[in-house]
Amino acid sequence: MKLSKQVVVALLFSIVLVVSGCGSNSGKNASTTDTPAESGDTSASGDKLNVQVSFYPMYEFTKTVAGDLADVESLVPAGIEPHDWEPTPRDLAKIQDADVLVYNGAGLEGWMDQVTSAVNNDKLIQIEASHGITTMEGSEEEEAHDHEGEEAHEHEEEEAHNHGGLDPHVWLSPVLAIQEVRNIESGLSEAAPEHKDEFKKNADAYIVKLEQLDQDFKSGLNDTKRKDFITQHASFGYLAKEYNLVQIAIAGLSPEQEPSAADMATIVKFAKENNVQTIFFETLASSKVAETIAKEIGAGSAVLNPIEGLTDEDKANKLDYIGIMRQNLEALKKALNQ
Repeated sequence: MKLSKQVVVALLFSIVLVVSGCGSNSGKNASTTDTPAESGDTSASGDKLNVQVSFYPMYEFTKTVAGDLADVESLVPAGIEPHDWEPTPRDLAKIQDADVLVYNGAGLEGWMDQVTSAVNNDKLIQIEASHGITTMEGSEEEEAHDHEGEEAHEHEEEEAHNHGGLDPHVWLSPVLAIQEVRNIESGLSEAAPEHKDEFKKNADAYIVKLEQLDQDFKSGLNDTKRKDFITQHASFGYLAKEYNLVQIAIAGLSPEQEPSAADMATIVKFAKENNVQTIFFETLASSKVAETIAKEIGAGSAVLNPIEGLTDEDKANKLDYIGIMRQNLEALKKALNQ
């Protein structure tokens, strides 16, 4: 399956090169009439960087650091789950013409290696936001806390092959989000060194907010009655590690991964024995499994948002990364104090 995806990407990019006349780079003078996935204010101009990013958190971090000095566009459309998204020829053409490409890394964007190796743009600056961050194995948090039925989760590493078995959800720890913002600042400064002071100023201001968010998580979760929480898929390992919590994931790293009957039985048993009152589900994925378990044990359900994209409701409420993280904090505080 993996090989076929690589072939598809290569063929799509070949088509793009033929149509675009072998991919001449338009550099900083690139213009686009496309509406960005997460914003309506992008219209490229000659003195702005043309920046493509993979999905929503990278969009917010990059847009905040770049300010008015770049046109930033998200490749993964709003409301689309990014784990299994693959680029179209149009997306590949955007990357071909970009000055900067920002992506999370840690295996989240399974298409990245094939795309970037095919891009005929030697001026393209690629920013892996998670560079330098120590990534965790996808099942590390369950193993570290003696989660029952570990043998039932052996299939997780096989089914998480798109991530190489590693957990890519580093942005859900405010502390690691700070590192990602700094990496983006560094990459943008390389792309436009004449604006490095502005990029640093913007990054510093945003990091003050992230540091306050971190402090609020620490104080809000320090003295909760319980430390374990059950969530739909293993997105919150870094957050749990940062704040001394225990993530119990129903499924693995991909939200599309279906738990086995043994997985379900193990989670139900754990929830009953530990009097779990809330089962968390997430946006951009079906809540059916989480709601089934909640019904089985007589518990409630609530959203714990992995912030992999904004929903229409998020946009209507003018929510962003920090706003959604604060909603996650309140949801955790409520569940962990029941």
